[in-house]
Amino acid sequence: MKNERFFLLSLALLQFTNIMDFMIMMPLGPQLMRLFQIGPDQFSMAVSAYTISAGISGIAGAFWLDRLDRKQALLLMYGGFLVGTLCCALAPSYILLVTARIVTGAFGGILGAIVFSIVADTIPEARRGSAMGIVSTSFSMASVFGVPFGLYLATLLSWHAPFYAIVIIGAIIYAILFKVLPPMRSHFEHHHLHTSRWANVMAVLTDPVVRRSLLFMVLLMFGQFSIIPFISPYMVANVGISEQYLPFIYFFGGAATIVSSPLVGKISDAVGKPKVFTFFGIIAVLPVLIMTNLPVVSLLVVLVLTTFFFIVTNGRMVPAMAIASTVVSPERRGTFMSINSSVMQMASGIASFIAGQIVIKSPTGALQNYPYVGLMSAIAGILCLSMLPVLLKSQKKAMG
Repeated sequence: MKNERFFLLSLALLQFTNIMDFMIMMPLGPQLMRLFQIGPDQFSMAVSAYTISAGISGIAGAFWLDRLDRKQALLLMYGGFLVGTLCCALAPSYILLVTARIVTGAFGGILGAIVFSIVADTIPEARRGSAMGIVSTSFSMASVFGVPFGLYLATLLSWHAPFYAIVIIGAIIYAILFKVLPPMRSHFEHHHLHTSRWANVMAVLTDPVVRRSLLFMVLLMFGQFSIIPFISPYMVANVGISEQYLPFIYFFGGAATIVSSPLVGKISDAVGKPKVFTFFGIIAVLPVLIMTNLPVVSLLVVLVLTTFFFIVTNGRMVPAMAIASTVVSPERRGTFMSINSSVMQMASGIASFIAGQIVIKSPTGALQNYPYVGLMSAIAGILCLSMLPVLLKSQKKAMG
């Protein structure tokens, strides 16, 4: 393909806007709760609306996306995503914001699967690894630059501003992709191999090893996303951090994971993924319990603690995803990873929702019961750890 690097960077920018749209909601919590006069339960609904919608649409998409030209599918889903994001920017009320988040999630939840399918279809095997690496930088870039910049705009202008920025950037990316993407129908040649998409999905879901792996990932995501949506509101309301300093939490946390993720991956390959997961899984309990019980402290303490939290939680995610990807045979790996991604998104949405029912706002504006959420997160993490030997044993038995 001509201009391959430009093509890959365009896909990475698309993923950047998709990930930023999802991530920006959580640090906007203090503003949204104050301006809409909503409590933690309603805020968690706004966060989980996207992820649950994305999870459902991701599963539904597994049955029909392969029947469309890849370019048509990408532009259709990205166009719907941008319309949903514009509706978020224009939302004058809490109800309309939640409705817009559902729409955005329904389209955004499928985009990642289409992007990586396009890379696999168009880039030769010899260069596919580096191509995937270029596209995957979108997550780190969203953490380091997107979220802090979005929070800066929200502080300077209003909470609407980050969504307008995403729409403007997205419209430019849409025009570029419309111009540079050729029709992509090569996967139609192999469509006869998937005589029954339903049968293929059911074959994956009825596999006992797959079910254990999905439960393993559900517990992992539940532990993380019961905590993350309320980091910003808690730091502002209880710890006394000014909203203008919230971007630093995500900047330093994202920058640290850019450095730590490749190192964790290399260590996992060297000493074994289960050992690395166990190490980070045990350590991750500590910042969770400290952070959810944090009193008034300095900004420096907050930045050190939250950065450590992002490093260790990302540190257990890297080997966990590698372990999960090996539970099925290669010919069914795509179907499994699509289902796994959807289940993870729904688990994170449900975790946010449940946490929102536990956390309450006191008459003084402080958040109460966050320590109980921290305890729930720690228990989920420990249960996830306890499942690892069972998962590995059943996986080994199935392979043997």
